Amino acid sequence: MSCAWVAVSLVDNRGDNQDMNQLDALKLYSTVVADTGDFQQISRFQPQDATTNPSLILKAVQMPAYAQLLQDTRAKHKGAPLDLVMDHLLVRFGCSILALIPGRVSTEVDARHSFDTEATVARAQRIIGLYQAAGIDKARVLIKVAATWEGIQAAATLEREGIHTNLTLLFSFSQAVACADAGVKLISPFVGRIYDWYKKSAGAQWNEAAQAGANDPGVQSVCRIYNHYKKHGIHTEVMGASFRNTGQIIALAGCDLLTISPELLTQLQSTELAVQPALSRDKAIDMVLPEVHLNESSFRFAMNEDAMATEKLAEGIRAFCADAHKLDQLLSA
Repeated sequence: MSCAWVAVSLVDNRGDNQDMNQLDALKLYSTVVADTGDFQQISRFQPQDATTNPSLILKAVQMPAYAQLLQDTRAKHKGAPLDLVMDHLLVRFGCSILALIPGRVSTEVDARHSFDTEATVARAQRIIGLYQAAGIDKARVLIKVAATWEGIQAAATLEREGIHTNLTLLFSFSQAVACADAGVKLISPFVGRIYDWYKKSAGAQWNEAAQAGANDPGVQSVCRIYNHYKKHGIHTEVMGASFRNTGQIIALAGCDLLTISPELLTQLQSTELAVQPALSRDKAIDMVLPEVHLNESSFRFAMNEDAMATEKLAEGIRAFCADAHKLDQLLSA
């Protein structure tokens, strides 16, 4: 289902944004989130929240600007179990980011626990404990967990304990439904990686212009999830993620949150074109959409039927595990 709709007025009664850059205009409709471990870049974009993942942290600690942070963490916790040192490093980055933003930071549980509910819960509890020891209220932290069945059940447990979660590596409607059933705080449906899969599958038949904007398969996936949530009063927040270009971002203006890399934030900030809302709670409420719920067997069957989601979820977990292993090596050097 396309997420495009015709606005009654250009800017939804929030003033003319013709003279704004696209980043400031986008903030009229969606909460902007910085997707980076390079926290020195964050202030110039003035995001509300920020997200990190193992790949972003790995990239950051290899920059000269963060070499001392890595060395200090390694020295301070010398002799501690490697997984604990890893969590201390993640929390140090998170605390540095929280000093620069008014909202929340997302910190990810080791992806090597993606199929272990109990281990995910224990690791999340420890990360929250480290934040609290550093004087950070747990309300300012979202624990990122891969949206496997086991990860979603871990998130349900954590939410009952008052630890809020961000379900990541989310590629399918079935994952979104299971997350809603689990009562998770926020989901991060990936736009760019869905786009990548369909583009690769189409090969020479791919038509970039025809598949852009509201016709982008990644954009359409987020639209379907957003409309379902708003139609049925689901309180889980929807945060579009993993963008390949600013066109995908603008096509989701109005989504609850959008987490964006510094490179694309820079492009938005340097472009002065009007932004119109593409998603609307009111429009979603008026749609005819059946309510959907899934148990474990129906979830697993739906994932099995979705080649794209199955492949991209597995690929994403493997990539995060590989980067976690590289972080281990840096911490134990």
